[in-house]
Amino acid sequence: MSINQLILRNLKKNLNNYFLYVFALIFSVALYFSFVTLQYDPALDQTRGTIKGAAAIRAASILLVAIVSIFVLYANTIFLKRRSKEIGLFQLIGMTKNRIFHILSAENFILYFSSLLVGIFIGFSVSKIIIMILFKITKVDAIATLHFSTQALVQTLIVFCAIYLIIMLMNYAFIKRQNILALFRVLSSTEGKASKLSVMEIIMGTSGIILIVFGYYLSSKLFSGDFTAMMELFLAMAGILASVIIGTYLFYKGSVSFLFHLIRKKKDGYLTIHEVLSLSSIMFRMKSNALLLTIITTVSALAIALLCLSYISYYSAEKTAKDQVAADFAFTNKDAARQFKKELETKNMKVSEKKIDVVQINSNLKSLMDSKLEGMKMDPTSMSISVISDQAVSGLDVEPKDTVFTGYNDLLQKFIPLKESGKIELKGKAEVIPLDYLGLKDLHLISWYFTNGGQPVAIVDETIFERLKKDADPSLQKESSIYIGMTIKDEDQLEAANKIFKDMNFDQNRSYDSRLEMSNDQKKKMGLVMFIVGFLGLTFLVTSGCILYFKQMGESEEEQPNYTILRKLGFTQGDLAKGITMKQLFSFGIPLVIGLVHSYFAVQSGWFLFGAELWTPMIIVMVMYTALYSIFGVLSVNYYKKVIKEAL
Repeated sequence: MSINQLILRNLKKNLNNYFLYVFALIFSVALYFSFVTLQYDPALDQTRGTIKGAAAIRAASILLVAIVSIFVLYANTIFLKRRSKEIGLFQLIGMTKNRIFHILSAENFILYFSSLLVGIFIGFSVSKIIIMILFKITKVDAIATLHFSTQALVQTLIVFCAIYLIIMLMNYAFIKRQNILALFRVLSSTEGKASKLSVMEIIMGTSGIILIVFGYYLSSKLFSGDFTAMMELFLAMAGILASVIIGTYLFYKGSVSFLFHLIRKKKDGYLTIHEVLSLSSIMFRMKSNALLLTIITTVSALAIALLCLSYISYYSAEKTAKDQVAADFAFTNKDAARQFKKELETKNMKVSEKKIDVVQINSNLKSLMDSKLEGMKMDPTSMSISVISDQAVSGLDVEPKDTVFTGYNDLLQKFIPLKESGKIELKGKAEVIPLDYLGLKDLHLISWYFTNGGQPVAIVDETIFERLKKDADPSLQKESSIYIGMTIKDEDQLEAANKIFKDMNFDQNRSYDSRLEMSNDQKKKMGLVMFIVGFLGLTFLVTSGCILYFKQMGESEEEQPNYTILRKLGFTQGDLAKGITMKQLFSFGIPLVIGLVHSYFAVQSGWFLFGAELWTPMIIVMVMYTALYSIFGVLSVNYYKKVIKEAL
């Protein structure tokens, strides 16, 4: 048999084992080429003024290279170990190490560059779809075309050729440093198979659970007021990160074995065949892969958390805009409002208009406010707030001695919450008016132009308002003292009205606002972040899922003699398959569940910084991630069933 025939036969024989590796490689190349194509796409250039697309995608492509490189190199290491006996047999029949390296290099070359070419073709084919998705979620009005970039092709070839050279160096070093005896022992030495639980593992297991719970506890207290200085807040964040990561490592190193040992002890050692195939294997294999599982869990949690936070901001864009702009369009200039209204009327658009007089008053809110963070530039004894009359609010009648607040920003409420009642003072130039504070209403009546970034707006009786207006300090007043809100009666005409607003360049001045434009701006910014994080997360999900699948492939083939014995003892394929299904549920489920819980506490601790909605966007992201991740568990079960079938 010639060397070329041997190469082709080996390639054909190992193709079933390599198919998921080939798929992941093709997927990674396609995604990378698509990203780089976006970077050089002329359609993206047209939108540089609205989204910094090229710069963000360039940074994402670097992270993508790192993820793909780690995956390819790690997968290559796994396959080298799995073929160690084959390499040893080649040496036994007299082949030199250089000849063996030549054979492996030829196989890798065919497999790798075939996948590379297919990936580039697929990446080019789907690049238009990807840029359409990007334009859709970022609300960019541009035409997506199928564009082939020579620069993207060259960059992709350079990156993946460099990865291939590193693979060849790894293969050469592995073959050179191993002797024949070591090659036959590589697989058996890679997994720990301790038969009993040590005291140290019990200590590590308990410590891991305690550290994770401690990290979760700290995260729940992060913005609750327990940390009152910025340095304390920073140290708390560092403590959360360290305790959760170290705790996760110790969890895999000792906690899993410890917990399963307790389960086994509770049953007095009498385990069913299903429990033997699942619990016993997981107890001692998971700790040997503790570092790998810690990395997968931590990065998965980070990807899920970032995607949740970006989607929370994207999902909350409309509500955030509604809180900041009390009508479809807000003006502080009568002439500008009159001009805009006239333009709408020429287009047969009916609009309702509301005007509210606003006065800026110095106030003493010390009895209501209790700042939870030191260093915040807000003096409650001398705070300028906006005041409006109760006549501007339908259905609300405030007594002359009372006041209610509205429009207080959700984020400020987290750091500086208002008490339910108390005494306040509104200070004019000549008089100070004491009032009873009756609470905060969830209303947004004027635009953020008057609220100084979300500070509360006081609603007072009309007589009190007139007194304050006459006695107001001119130095505190804004350029305009009137809010004019316009609402389009026919919602179907809102897009057209917004286009008129943009064409009149009102959006260049912060005192003129469009609710729809503000929502679209936030979606543009966070949509790009969500797009990049989503695709990077998807790449990591596929690559990490493949790595866990490869590990299960190796374990199944290593345990095949055990399945042969069990089959000879009379256990059916169905009996063994149930135990294997439980094992995969643990193997894939434990990292998934821990990653989801990590991400939940990460999101829960600071989601309010990103938007107003939590559960819906978070659940959508987590369900999608779980569904995609579960595919690899199903593939592993099917592979195990194949090994069990071939056991006899």
